[in-house]
Amino acid sequence: QVQLVESGGGLVQAGDSLRLSCAASGRTFSNYAMGWFRQAPGKEREFIATCHWSGGSTYYADSVKGRFTISRDNPKNTVYLQMNSLKPEDTAVYYCAASFEFPRWQTHSYAIWGQGTQVTVSS
Repeated sequence: QVQLVESGGGLVQAGDSLRLSCAASGRTFSNYAMGWFRQAPGKEREFIATCHWSGGSTYYADSVKGRFTISRDNPKNTVYLQMNSLKPEDTAVYYCAASFEFPRWQTHSYAIWGQGTQVTVSS
């Protein structure tokens, strides 16, 4: 079983960049497709991006396409979310998650979740 721990969140200004990391424990990390989701206060958790087992194929939500990049380093058991040109509406708790299916953008398709990391973007 894989366990996930996110890091890299913080308080930034609009237009800044931030890179989130998600470290996975366990030897089977490369068996999972990985995804990033976010949840703002009072809103449902929403899909951001997903990455194939190999890292060679990715999908993004329209709201972040062209600004965010998901990538993974399987030998390091880590998936990343590079966030550029951040906007106040990107403020949320960001979660990484693991799935045996790809591509998937529904939360119920992801069996394993991290605890989340807060990203706050000030205007």
